[in-house]
Amino acid sequence: MTHDHDLVLRPTPAQTEAALNPPPGRTGGDLVVESLAALGATTVFGLPGQHALAVFDALGRSDLRCIGLRVENNAGFAADAYGRITGEAAPLLMSTGPGALTSLAALQEARAASAPVLAISSQVPAAGLGGGRHGYLHELPDQAASFRGVVKSVHTVRSQSQISSAIAEAWTSALTVPHGPVWVEIPQDVLVAETSIPVVTGGDTFPEELPPRPELTAVAADLLARAERPAIVAGGGVVRADASKKLRQLAERLQAPVVTTFGGKGAFPWAHPLSLQSWLEDRHTTDFLEDADVLLVIGSGLGELSSNYHTFRPRGRVIQIEADLGKLESNHPALGIHADARLALQALLETVGERTDPAAPERVRGVLDKVRERVAAQELALEQHVLAAVRTALPPRAPSFWDMTVLAYWAWSAFDAKAPGTMHSAQGAGGLGYAFPAALGAAVADPTHPVLAVSGDGGALYSVAELATARQYDLNVTWLIVDDGGYGILRQYMTDAYGRPTATDLPGPDFVALAESFGVPGVRSSPDALEADLAKALAAPGPSVVVLPAVLRMFAPTHLGSD
Repeated sequence: MTHDHDLVLRPTPAQTEAALNPPPGRTGGDLVVESLAALGATTVFGLPGQHALAVFDALGRSDLRCIGLRVENNAGFAADAYGRITGEAAPLLMSTGPGALTSLAALQEARAASAPVLAISSQVPAAGLGGGRHGYLHELPDQAASFRGVVKSVHTVRSQSQISSAIAEAWTSALTVPHGPVWVEIPQDVLVAETSIPVVTGGDTFPEELPPRPELTAVAADLLARAERPAIVAGGGVVRADASKKLRQLAERLQAPVVTTFGGKGAFPWAHPLSLQSWLEDRHTTDFLEDADVLLVIGSGLGELSSNYHTFRPRGRVIQIEADLGKLESNHPALGIHADARLALQALLETVGERTDPAAPERVRGVLDKVRERVAAQELALEQHVLAAVRTALPPRAPSFWDMTVLAYWAWSAFDAKAPGTMHSAQGAGGLGYAFPAALGAAVADPTHPVLAVSGDGGALYSVAELATARQYDLNVTWLIVDDGGYGILRQYMTDAYGRPTATDLPGPDFVALAESFGVPGVRSSPDALEADLAKALAAPGPSVVVLPAVLRMFAPTHLGSD
């Protein structure tokens, strides 16, 4: 009797011939490239270094497309965006020591945002593994230790026979819910040495799904069915799970108002009668959520930004659906359901009945009216005008990437993303320099839409070298740089807290002239001309830069006790 687990895939005659007579001159670097291709990779990001040259030599003889950036951290941001847009594991190739370490901030953002990135680094020769101080170039006592607290999993290769399996294992880890970055390191001598191992042809991996426990969804469905004032917080997990339609079905069935987190932008239609939009940094929204007798939190850990800086104090029952086990009930006691958002929402839809509440849309309008009145009283017409100009100029399906800058903080709360998966920011880890290199990665992933990057002048200086990358590959990215002569939000924070700012002013370059020196068209805009200038730049093929000299202010916070 034959069982399924007894079945073995038999090689074809061609595969047998290739296995018995592999082409000469192959190295461990070829095994890396062949393994990636066998897993389905088509594009890699990164830049070479001395220890990784064998990998890049193999790339040059392969069909994989290599997008070479100028700084490893920027290459990591580009891979992050590629993973977000495609849902595939994005290979990121780097060299040992300084090159590898330079990617850490990007990998932290990928981990916080659950972006699947497969980082592969070279290492010192195998004799240097284990902490011995041999004095190799780029040597660290334990390079992998620098990544263990940042990525999902770390995989150290010590021989050529381990390469394909380690990469496949890492690939599976990156694409297992919750997605995230993973790390593989391979010694230089393993990469350089010729190999007699057959050409890698098989590489299928099967990341496991994460369904909810049925007894927990039964309790959740009962709580929601009996709720008088249900509400929903939808986080980035809804977008990553492609569960926006299921979220809308459940909200309409329950007549439950929905607020999206900053990472969940676009998960729920902005103008829907049940949409509280994304005004999480507002006491009126916080009060409304606290008043819910049953609060369903999907794909969010209710962290600092999503809880109005931990001032949120729910009075009702909380149901939390979260794929990241570490975030489950990490901030509030809840009926915790460890599951993928799509599968959990489907389970609830199969169980929860219709609920009527004709007053729900009116309550939503009441909250949004209070929010608008609060913001309108602060004389912030310039900021709202600039954000509206960006929204009008940007095509509805075009993705946008936002750095940590004042206009982005406005966008978190007030920008209509139009569709799930079209607005991305660095709010996961909060580092500077994300927007432009990430936008380049998105343009590589999907060249059918123009891509917008939004930075302040401080963040722009982190990634200005990638103007060369944008020009080299002729990527359709428009970069809006809001130039306020410094770290604008830090200047405002320090002034409010200490009465004066320190080290926040940044005399910078002429960004238009700088862009043109890279062969990238640039234009200096104004608030009144911004909509037209952006629309023109986005409609033109290739990269472009639009500079807006403006000092923008944030709306007053409510978590400090002010209103």
